[in-house]
Amino acid sequence: MRLTVLGSTGSIGTQTLDVARERSYSVAGLAAGRNLESLEAQVREFRPELVSVDASRLQDARARLSGVRVIADVNEVAALPADVTVNAMSGLIGLAPTRAALREGRNVALATKEAMVTAGLLIWEAAALGGGRIVPIDSEHTGVYQCLVGERVQDVAELILTASGGPFRTVPADLSRVTPQQALAHPTWSMGRKVSIDSATLLNKGLEVLECASLYGVPLSQVRVAVHPQSIVHALIRFRDGSLKANLGPTDMRLAIAYAIDAAPTGMQRPGEPGTVRRGPEVAGHLDWPLTGTWEFGSPDLTRFPALALAYRAGETGGLAPSALNAADEVAVEAFLEGRLSFTGIPALIERVLDETPAGTPSWESVTQTDAWARRRAREIVPELGVRL
Repeated sequence: MRLTVLGSTGSIGTQTLDVARERSYSVAGLAAGRNLESLEAQVREFRPELVSVDASRLQDARARLSGVRVIADVNEVAALPADVTVNAMSGLIGLAPTRAALREGRNVALATKEAMVTAGLLIWEAAALGGGRIVPIDSEHTGVYQCLVGERVQDVAELILTASGGPFRTVPADLSRVTPQQALAHPTWSMGRKVSIDSATLLNKGLEVLECASLYGVPLSQVRVAVHPQSIVHALIRFRDGSLKANLGPTDMRLAIAYAIDAAPTGMQRPGEPGTVRRGPEVAGHLDWPLTGTWEFGSPDLTRFPALALAYRAGETGGLAPSALNAADEVAVEAFLEGRLSFTGIPALIERVLDETPAGTPSWESVTQTDAWARRRAREIVPELGVRL
């Protein structure tokens, strides 16, 4: 198996390389941002033929990474011939590489949820044009995918994504005083800073709801969230006959990554049509994982976590609203981590931006323009909301 890994120095990227190491996969290309220390070690171990870095680090990277071609164009890395291109880039910057890979016929294991959230129809058009296939990496979407194999999406009554509830599921009562350090301490998953904060506000689950509807071609009303603190059940499908199917397992993203790599060559070219999957060998010794404990399920508290409701609102509005939602959240999370915005200010900021988002039809240009506008407007609003501790 020959892989290309975009976002190789982030959480999903490094875990993808763990899987590659364990299974002796070769690596054609790596795309990183500014973390040259981690990238240098990856290049020494996997010896890719092409590497991309942030333009600001290009000269430094070329000096440090001898023996490999180093560029600043991630799209060129994404288009490299490979069995599977793993897109582990976080944020809207992962949209263009997803398009580039699919248009070159690459099979994409996709962890960049923003691509499907902001431009789902455009991504499917790129896959149809180039012949590339898509399989999601997120544990919840992998769970849905595995439950759908062998089933018809028209037989689905609802798709159910589980949420741990994050570190503030029940306490403290006053979320306005939550600190970044507290919000980064996720109870079950080890993730990057942005995703950890989004999980604490439940906005991450909202983005997953929007992504789920785009991936599987179902109405937003058929995608539901269940709070499951143990994070053992990742997703469920309720079929129209009333029966349920569930995917469950350890809280280890390497399982979801390995499955996505296995599934990508026969993945989806259209929403909701997973192909048959030939699974690879055991991942990280999980055959010994014990099936024990008590599992709880409940409904999310939308008063306590309004960001989830805002995501549903953006999805129901459609058009460019999901792009504005995503951009406003990125600005809000950055401001919170820097101490310029309170935890409760995150959904307040998103709501303000959604209230002002203009109507429009998504295109590659309008998505990018809306993203830029929403970021600008969000930065203007941050001082108005303040920290308010």
